[in-house]
Amino acid sequence: MYAVIGLGNPGNKYKGTRHNVGFDTIDCIAQKNNVKINKIKFKAVYGEAQIGGQKVLLVKPQTYMNKSGESVLDIYNFYKMPLENIIVIVDDVDIKFGSLRIRTKGSAGTHNGMKSIIYLLQSDNFPRVKIGVGKPIEHQDLADFVLSGFSKEDRIYIDKTIEQAAAAVEKIITDGINSAMNEFNINIESPGN
Repeated sequence: MYAVIGLGNPGNKYKGTRHNVGFDTIDCIAQKNNVKINKIKFKAVYGEAQIGGQKVLLVKPQTYMNKSGESVLDIYNFYKMPLENIIVIVDDVDIKFGSLRIRTKGSAGTHNGMKSIIYLLQSDNFPRVKIGVGKPIEHQDLADFVLSGFSKEDRIYIDKTIEQAAAAVEKIITDGINSAMNEFNINIESPGN
């Protein structure tokens, strides 16, 4: 069994922002697998899929980004699943715009949602799929930047990356994380951003 946690903020105000690419990826996986994200538990909305013969929870925490760990901890405690079966999808300002990075573990960097998860799980030993959302311009507040939307051109690129992230998550579940890293840890052609 796996839990795929897409990070984001609930509510229409945040829809389509850089911080919500995790939610967007969950929606993409759900659509591909004909799953509705309509169950409410674990301080989240979620759906249940079958991917590669595994039961997979597709989860969108509803706690707001900075408390994402509360939802992840509830799922971890309820299902007692190994940490390596909790896959977190997260926006990243430190990698190239439109690129994808899969990691088996690692620090939270500047990301408050990841800080919350690592703090509450007391471990950073879980896989994550990071989506490059660009960098703020000089003197721009990081919070303002990640809560902003994409230009029309950038949205086209980021939607391709979200599709790649969805495929990468499925690959982790079906073929293992090393196989997914070999296939997806590459840069998608993007406008330099």
